[in-house]
Amino acid sequence: MITRNKKTELIKPSDAASWVSCRRRAWLKMHKAADYETDGFTKLLFEAGLRHEREVLRELQNEYAVHRAKSFEHTENLMQEGAPVIYQAQLVNHDLGLVGSPDFLIRHDSGQYQPADAKLTQKENAKALQIQLSLYRRLLGNDLPVIVFLGSNRTALFGDETDELVDTFLEDMRYLRDLQEQPDARYSHSKCRNCPYFEHCRPQFEEQEDVSLLHGVHKRTAEQLFVLGINSIAQLAAQEPETLPDVQHLSGIKRKHRAVLQARAFLYDDVYQLNNRIVLPEGTWIHFDIEDNPLTPTRDRHIYLWGMLLPPYSRDDFDYVWTDHEEEDFYGWLAFLEKIELYRIKFSSVILAHYSNHEKASIKKYAQRYNMLEHSTVQWLLGDSSPMFDMQKVVQDSLVLPLQSYGLKDICKHPKLVNFQWENKESGSQWSVVQFNRFLSEADWTEKQRLKVEILSYNRDDVTATRQLELWIRNRFMSVNN
Repeated sequence: MITRNKKTELIKPSDAASWVSCRRRAWLKMHKAADYETDGFTKLLFEAGLRHEREVLRELQNEYAVHRAKSFEHTENLMQEGAPVIYQAQLVNHDLGLVGSPDFLIRHDSGQYQPADAKLTQKENAKALQIQLSLYRRLLGNDLPVIVFLGSNRTALFGDETDELVDTFLEDMRYLRDLQEQPDARYSHSKCRNCPYFEHCRPQFEEQEDVSLLHGVHKRTAEQLFVLGINSIAQLAAQEPETLPDVQHLSGIKRKHRAVLQARAFLYDDVYQLNNRIVLPEGTWIHFDIEDNPLTPTRDRHIYLWGMLLPPYSRDDFDYVWTDHEEEDFYGWLAFLEKIELYRIKFSSVILAHYSNHEKASIKKYAQRYNMLEHSTVQWLLGDSSPMFDMQKVVQDSLVLPLQSYGLKDICKHPKLVNFQWENKESGSQWSVVQFNRFLSEADWTEKQRLKVEILSYNRDDVTATRQLELWIRNRFMSVNN
């Protein structure tokens, strides 16, 4: 077990994001107890954040004299001199055990300073954001609200309403600072898979056979099962659903039956079909997947690639709409709708198969963005007789798989399930965003085209994977049903 004791470690406002995600993550970061490498997507987000910060800086420079702070002492001198705006201020309060660097300090009419930060997010109610920015108020020691310049070109203010949350954070961080051993933690797929310390924690979760590793078992569910004496996946697998007591997020015989089967599937690397009879819609299946960029100047997601796999589903049957820039977004949207209309003419009873609700939700957002909800093709895609078919729903409603996550790649890459492998093993949705932003910034035409070919190849593999998933379901389960 890793142990540390750093009583002199100062708490940073930036620690809030780690703490909100996981107390162990906050401890590991504070004590520097495990190494990690920043991934490409995180670097891209960081760079986008810096660009937003520079945009805010330019706007402030158009209105005020902005002075850049070079140290704690320089920040204090600039404040005493009454500088209108201080950029990259450096603040420390040893009594509170806090150190921080707000993007800006803006002089108020009262002569005091308001902390301000530039954040890419469009949501000001996120806990981590509220804690981080409100800690700058503590460092300044005044009652002025903190300002946040959001990615949506809005500003928001935080005042006393965040005090209780900040107090809780500080109290627990001081406890973690003095804690000699890393705190206990439960696995959460949505949080752990993107955590820089995942490879540090994964072996411990697996060695303990932590029930939170199971798909659909929440952290609080695992904690309450632990109180009941069910401490491992093997112990849950041995339970009879009818005698399993109710706990949070696990009440009702259907949920209990699924949880026990999930434990058995994980333990024995097996697949279970629930009582639901699998029914796939009849018609001409077209497999559909999109790639979008969330890091646009307007913060509206730009779908740069609408990908489709048509019958007879060979590599040459991959069809797509591509747009280089956000400025071409509307034309890409229209081109996609035109292709759909052509498919309706060419094929009978089109089924537009996709994995997860993301594609259908994105079509609705685009229709709203361009005021086209009444467009005939849009109404067909989103209406009661929609051709869109979410394969994820069929999998989750009918099957129990030996997986921690029911993502498309988890199912398709598993050698005992679909066993379809992507050509580029490193590819993924975040990888695609990174490559596309490299494409946008690349000046060399040859390299630009190489990046485009890589992204197209990845998307082609995505739609091919949903085709292989369809065949796997038909061959393994529907033949039995029939």
